[in-house]
Amino acid sequence: MSATSVNGLSETFASAANERVPPVIESGGEARLHLTMATTDYDHLRDLMHGVVRPAGITLTAFTLEVEEIFYRFLKHLEWDISEVSLAKFLALSAQGQAPFVGIPVFPSRVFRHSAIYVRRDRNIATAKALEGKTVGIPEWAQTAGIFARGLLAETYGVDLAKIGWIQAGVDEPGRVEKVDITLPKGIRYAQRPDKSLNALLLDGDIDAVISARAPRGYAGGEGPIVRLFEAYRSVEARYYEQTKIFPIMHVIAIRRAIYERYPWVAKNLLNAFELAKARSLARLADITVSRIALPWGAALAAEFSSVFGRDPYPYGIEANRTTLAAFCRFAHAQGLSQHLLRPDDLFPPEVRGSGYRV
Repeated sequence: MSATSVNGLSETFASAANERVPPVIESGGEARLHLTMATTDYDHLRDLMHGVVRPAGITLTAFTLEVEEIFYRFLKHLEWDISEVSLAKFLALSAQGQAPFVGIPVFPSRVFRHSAIYVRRDRNIATAKALEGKTVGIPEWAQTAGIFARGLLAETYGVDLAKIGWIQAGVDEPGRVEKVDITLPKGIRYAQRPDKSLNALLLDGDIDAVISARAPRGYAGGEGPIVRLFEAYRSVEARYYEQTKIFPIMHVIAIRRAIYERYPWVAKNLLNAFELAKARSLARLADITVSRIALPWGAALAAEFSSVFGRDPYPYGIEANRTTLAAFCRFAHAQGLSQHLLRPDDLFPPEVRGSGYRV
């Protein structure tokens, strides 16, 4: 299939197994703005990264890297024009008025985070409330996964975060530091341990638990001294979604501010292209003719998830994500990442606050 451009026209896309992958939209030979972009490897971004879908007026040079490298190089040096970014870092810098980038409501990674809480088996931590009075390790206070996890602990389980001792360190390697300035809420006890990793601290018994997006190496699927607080996390997370309609967003797409200010049309054209690439991915997943993903019953799983999350289980745009974005703004404010409570609309420029290229 040749590379083509999205020009913002409306189209209804298939999500059922017996319908074809949504077509790309042909566009004329307009002059193009050459931009660079870095994301990690996602099927729902694949057609955009490979040039099958092209944003109108833009030619992308795309880099596929691990998220830690992407975040570090973009936050430190702005090495490309468009980047996947941690939602927490994005919000914190935006709230401080220091962000050299603007966001568009494209969310490439979403993960429920009940599964991110690991505890020592011998500390009798059988409930979330039992974390009070304990020492909990975190890779960064401003890690998105941790903010969502602490938010659900506080709001859903009534955990007083001030009754926990917080230790910041690298998950498996020592030396990790916070990447944005933070102002801790009153009463929070927080210390840094650059000399050891969270994994070592947990195995040595120096801390009682860890909250981390990446499992510490000492976790052996619940067989060793480290277990998950919620081992049956999928059912717990499904119930959490049913009760709250919060589907945690981990990452967002950002554009260098200098690009946006000179070419404000880039924001909406990119949103349209991301929407089309995702629509094509969802249609592939629903195709029962061939196995698009290396899992048995992949199409059936896609249909099962659609019955819970709707026709588009990974929606972009503000309105479809207002509940989740508002919850994150609330969690981030309560945990000191923003001095004033932001609204979802505060996070994105006016060009992308309406509906995007709808699927």
